[in-house]
Amino acid sequence: MTITKVAVDEQMSNNCYLLRCRTNGEQVLIDAAAAPETLLPLVGDAGLTTVVTTHQHWDHHRALDAVVKATGAEVVAGTPDAAAITEQTGVPVTRTVGDGDTVAVGDCTLEVIAIAGHTPGSIALVYRDPEGHPHLFTGDSLFPGGVGNTFGDADAFVQLVGEVETKVFGTLPDDTWFYPGHGGDSVLGAERPHLAEWRERGW
Repeated sequence: MTITKVAVDEQMSNNCYLLRCRTNGEQVLIDAAAAPETLLPLVGDAGLTTVVTTHQHWDHHRALDAVVKATGAEVVAGTPDAAAITEQTGVPVTRTVGDGDTVAVGDCTLEVIAIAGHTPGSIALVYRDPEGHPHLFTGDSLFPGGVGNTFGDADAFVQLVGEVETKVFGTLPDDTWFYPGHGGDSVLGAERPHLAEWRERGW
C-alpha cells in the first residue's frame, strides 16, 4: 500500500491521506477535509472506492460532498458520529463502523479502532504491514505530545486518554507510525513514556 499525505487549508492544516493498493490500484481517502480541487487530482483517473471520515467535526469533511459526487465513493464513519456528518454535509453515510470492523483498500485491510472522547464516534484505522511496521491513522484522537482536545470536558478527557492507552498503546508496538488529523507524524514509542504525564496534566 502507498500512503500519500496532503495538508489542506492553511488555517486549519488538516491532513488528508490517500491510500492505494499496489496490487489492484484501489484507493481509499481518509478525511475529505477541504480543497476538492487538490484532492480530486490526487485521486486521478484511478477512482476512489471509499472515503473514511474519522469524526464529525466540520473541518474534517468540508470536501466530502464534492469528492463523493465526483467519484461515487462509499462513505464510512463511526456509528455515533454518522448522523451528525450527514446533517452537516448532506452526504449519507453508506456504512457505519465500530471496534473491530474493517475497511478494504484493495488487497489491504484497515482495522477500525473506536476511540470516544474527542467526539463520541471518532475512529482510528490501523494497517498492519506484513513486511514492516503498523501504520495508524488517528484522526484527532492522538497527536505527538498528547491526545485530542476534549474542550474542557473532564469526563471526556478521562475517556479519551483511557481508550488511547488501552486500545492503541495497549495493543500496538512502539514502532507503529501514526498519522494525525493535523500536523506532523510520530511513532508510539516516542509518546508512550508520557502517558502518565498527559493524565496528570488533564489535556
